[in-house]
Amino acid sequence: MRDGKQEFHNKEEAPQTVTGAANVPNSAWKRFLAKKWVFPATYVAAAAIILTLMWVYQDAVKKPVATNTPVNSVQSDKPAGETANKDNAVPVGAKAESMQWPVKDRSQVTISLPSYDSKGSNEAKQAAMIEYGDTITPHVGVDLVRADKQAFDVSAALSGKVTAVDKNPVVGNLVEITHDNGLVTVYQSLGEVKVAKGATVKQGDVIAQAGRNELEKDQGVHLHFEVRKAEDGTAELPEQLLPEFKPQ
Repeated sequence: MRDGKQEFHNKEEAPQTVTGAANVPNSAWKRFLAKKWVFPATYVAAAAIILTLMWVYQDAVKKPVATNTPVNSVQSDKPAGETANKDNAVPVGAKAESMQWPVKDRSQVTISLPSYDSKGSNEAKQAAMIEYGDTITPHVGVDLVRADKQAFDVSAALSGKVTAVDKNPVVGNLVEITHDNGLVTVYQSLGEVKVAKGATVKQGDVIAQAGRNELEKDQGVHLHFEVRKAEDGTAELPEQLLPEFKPQ
């Protein structure tokens, strides 16, 4: 009987032992969740995972657009005229300036010495030579004088920026203006100069008074006017650029 009771007692305790073993992990998990730092740490980790997935998704969406969209296809929401004015550029459709005579009153001056044209007649070439000392050289540019030999206003033939103001012992006071069309106008044999280097001038603005120089002393008070290419300094014929060029 004692052995039978002992066997029965062990059978009753066996389920309790098994049940107790099964409850150990559950109790440990509950104790783990009961800690204060568990939920904040879990939230932070979840948020980090979500943000990472969002970044990966956005990067995957953006890459095809950046690869397939040409740079030149980006359009501005501003009118063309507004953008051009902001950059100080000439608005689309704006009329380019035509060169004007470098004097305030064309009727008051005459051409005393034309420019040398290599394609001109021998007579025209001889008339466009200047002598200085023992040297005879082709005359680059044109000389303008008044009939009464008096000084007159010299004006900018085109709008631009004054890139040089100098006093030369041979050609006299000079002013150089660089223009947006790739040309440079040069004004020599000046008297009083009224602009400074770096100044911006408009077409027709008075920049100086006509004066004298040593190179063309026999011309008296006059203006020596040249047109050159800004790129390489090659001289252009003013006769081909000035309007209604008619030597008087």
